[in-house]
Amino acid sequence: MSENVVHLHKPTDPPTPDTAPTVLTVVPDAPPAVPVPLWVRSGRAVKTAVTHETIRATVRAAARHSLYTLNGGRIVARRTWDGRTGARYERMIRAAEAAGNLEAAEEWEERLQRFRAARHHRRMDLLHSPVEAAKGVAVGAGMSIGVLVALGVVMALNTGHVGDVVTPLSATVDFIALLIRIVQVVWGPTLSIGPFLALLALWSVGRKQHAAPAWALPANVRSGEGEPITPSIVVKALRDLGVPALARAIKEMGDAGASMLGPIRIAGCGVEVDVTLPSGVATNEVQNRRRKLAENLARHEHEVFITIPEAARTVRLWIADSGALDEPIGPSPLVTDESLTANYKSGKAPWGQDLRGDAAALSLYQRHLLVTGLSNQGKTASLRALALWLALDRSVQFWIADLKGIGDWAMFEGIAQVLIEGPSDDHVIQATEMVEDAVEEMNRRIETRRNDPTAVFPPLIVLVDEAQLAFMCPVVGDDKRPYGGSKATSRYFMAVRKIHNQGRAVDVLMWQGTQDPTDQNLPKLVREGAHTRASLVVGTESQAEMALGAKAVNAGAAPHLLRQGLDKGTLVVASDGITIPAGQASITVRTHFIGDEPAAEIADRAKALRDGATTLRVIDRDEERDALADVAAVLGDAPRLRTDEVLKRLHALDTAVYREWNNGRLKRLLEEHGEEPKKSHGVMVVRRDDVARALANRDADGSASAAE
Repeated sequence: MSENVVHLHKPTDPPTPDTAPTVLTVVPDAPPAVPVPLWVRSGRAVKTAVTHETIRATVRAAARHSLYTLNGGRIVARRTWDGRTGARYERMIRAAEAAGNLEAAEEWEERLQRFRAARHHRRMDLLHSPVEAAKGVAVGAGMSIGVLVALGVVMALNTGHVGDVVTPLSATVDFIALLIRIVQVVWGPTLSIGPFLALLALWSVGRKQHAAPAWALPANVRSGEGEPITPSIVVKALRDLGVPALARAIKEMGDAGASMLGPIRIAGCGVEVDVTLPSGVATNEVQNRRRKLAENLARHEHEVFITIPEAARTVRLWIADSGALDEPIGPSPLVTDESLTANYKSGKAPWGQDLRGDAAALSLYQRHLLVTGLSNQGKTASLRALALWLALDRSVQFWIADLKGIGDWAMFEGIAQVLIEGPSDDHVIQATEMVEDAVEEMNRRIETRRNDPTAVFPPLIVLVDEAQLAFMCPVVGDDKRPYGGSKATSRYFMAVRKIHNQGRAVDVLMWQGTQDPTDQNLPKLVREGAHTRASLVVGTESQAEMALGAKAVNAGAAPHLLRQGLDKGTLVVASDGITIPAGQASITVRTHFIGDEPAAEIADRAKALRDGATTLRVIDRDEERDALADVAAVLGDAPRLRTDEVLKRLHALDTAVYREWNNGRLKRLLEEHGEEPKKSHGVMVVRRDDVARALANRDADGSASAAE
């Protein structure tokens, strides 16, 4: 036990006669620290050493270079063995048999037989070569000596000295002796450094082939970022995909799976390769592992696309260059080329670029169109780009209902014959009536065509943006038929179906844009009636099937695998109006984005090409009634009423019209005619005299205008 220590503390305050000068405090010593056991300290030291980055890098470097040399020797030995034997041909035969390609197996077997026959002839020649070689050496030596003696005779005749006859021969002997001495001097060091040179050569072979485990490779090689796609990388990615039958088949193939691959072709900002799967492996087993395959290829999931070509048991991989799909594709030709025009019948709309970087153009001739996807992913912009191009054909007519109503289609005023903008049920009713009018126009054209088969009609595009609002509208008409829904009684549904059934024949076409497709907001019969179906990113595979059809999704179309927010404007398109690579059912298009200002400029160019169209902006239902007269009617004989009471009476007068009216809407009505609600005892009221004066002013203004 340690002794206590006495500490002297001075008081904090200055000393006074009544206070003691010092204070004695007894403080015990702190207990001594418990020593850390040796094994704990050793473990901590080992852990620090093992986890230190410098030591880890050193260990990786030592293992890497050692394995380069070891595996380089293995590679050289295998190459030598392949060159001296028929092992290569046997591997190719087994690979062809594993792939089920019997023709290729027979061809490789013929090559093997030819190789064995040539080898047999070489070995038989070696049995006679020693005698032939000895004869050749004797003849060569004799001829050489004869030449040297003849040269000596010439020298002796020239100089007059008989001894010069053997001078060339002795010089040759001296030269050979010099070479022997040089070899004797160099031989020892060569034997000493020869093994090191051989190891260096093996190390070089291993380094070029990256013949070491991934953990031992340098960081830039381990990441594989931007690494070019080679056959070995593709085969390794497929082998490690987690499909047991595929891994076993690749292991059994003598060529390590290389025979599965077609040629790797450059395709735009990436490469494309067809993979013939071995027997027992289905194409959907590869499709369902898209993310793992992409990561095995050192790519992100969105940088690898898997489609199913026509060839059996084959998948087509398109692999983008690292980061290439995040780069913008540039402006639309509609913006950059002011001289561009359109032709509805023979032209194609410049819509964007495919993944290969080629221009993607869409024919709109006699094709109903459906564009769908999640909200705020570029649906309206992609649909509007097609309409802007088609507007440059002066013969095309537009009837447009924008059920979003925020001005996305405002530039079509002066181009479209009908323009409806707004999200309310009343706007949906107007859009439904517009589509029904299009049905009547279609029937009129059909009847005209019956009487005159040569009759030609201007194309009519009936466009409804945010069409899901129409299908989900709960309003029921006076005829007891609902405007929305997907039953035979639904007015909007049936009108669209009629146009889908017969409109194409007389160039009455239905274009729809809808978001987040379901069976409720996009019925099956309507979506399958569109000739061109395009989908932005959607949430699930079932929604992808609703948007594009099961056939396209089963063949590899995957809008549900696009990145929400990052792949804005990227569409998966299924249509015969766009060039699709052979064997595929869809194509992925990165559309050009046209902002509001460029869109307005393109619309101005379209208006300049036209004679001028008077756009009918469908009047809101609250303006079809005489709202001011209705206010006067609900006031009756009362000198004034509170505004909320006036609104209640208006609702009772016509619920469909005044359902959404509020104090602000009522105030604007009176202000338009020079009056406004006033307060009475702190409550907003509407006065009968003010309304009467507003009616009188309006009538007077109308009479003056008529007189003018």
